[in-house]
Amino acid sequence: MELKQLQYFMAICEELHFSRAAEKMGVSPPNISQQIRRLEEELGVLLFDRVGKTIVLTEAGAILHEHGAAVFGHLQQASDAIADLKQMQGGSLSIGVLPGDADLMFNALLLNFHQTYPTISLSLLETMKVTEQILDRSIDVGVTIGPVIDERLTSIPLFHEEFSLAVSMNDPLATERIIPLDRLNALKMVMFPPDHQYRKLIDRFCMDRGFTLQPHMVTTTLSSLLQLVQSGAGTCVLPRMLLDNLHNTGIKVVHLRNPTPSQDICLIYRSDRYIGYAMRTFIKTLRVYIETAITNMWK
Repeated sequence: MELKQLQYFMAICEELHFSRAAEKMGVSPPNISQQIRRLEEELGVLLFDRVGKTIVLTEAGAILHEHGAAVFGHLQQASDAIADLKQMQGGSLSIGVLPGDADLMFNALLLNFHQTYPTISLSLLETMKVTEQILDRSIDVGVTIGPVIDERLTSIPLFHEEFSLAVSMNDPLATERIIPLDRLNALKMVMFPPDHQYRKLIDRFCMDRGFTLQPHMVTTTLSSLLQLVQSGAGTCVLPRMLLDNLHNTGIKVVHLRNPTPSQDICLIYRSDRYIGYAMRTFIKTLRVYIETAITNMWK
């Protein structure tokens, strides 16, 4: 069995079409068909059932596909490890985060990281498809809502995120430390749009309590939300860690109870990828950063 034959076989498995696989590999359809026939003759089994223009993997084909994926996974890890060695503690890393999370943890973190590790290049992408983009390798590592259960992914729990109410220091609510979630129903709210991850979370918790929020104003940016809250235009529910780290003297944080809106945040990456210097360093730095932020929050 030649490596090129295995590459052709894996391409057909992905496309389930000989012509598309041939185009992907840059060869002619007769060439790729001939190589697969030779592979089947060598193994003494059929790898594909061909029904007209439709092809499906046979049981033998499924076995070869599983082991072929492992072979190319190991080859990619070897290539990544060698590249990492050649870069001598440099390298690059692309990070995917859900919209809004960049404001929560990454602005200050990226600046500190760059100052500490100037040879590592980082790129940050806000996306609603963190998991999908990790799987298709368009980003290296992602921070998203957990739990993420997929055998193709490694998931590292980061923290349990609780949400609190942000109010103006001039609001009568600023004299209170804790209020029940149900009281949101009577407040003038400013919120993110319905498709924002924070809004979805708050809406879900409120609906579970039997009411639906009707925000007074909606905006897509965190900065405008905070300005509206500080001016007294309304109140807003945001992550407590974010609010505590803002140190905004014009905004008071009021805790929500019965229940407290919350979610788990985790870091994910492909289980078959090589964990190079750039990723190891970033993960370590991120965990220390979050532990410090949580410690400061509870002081």
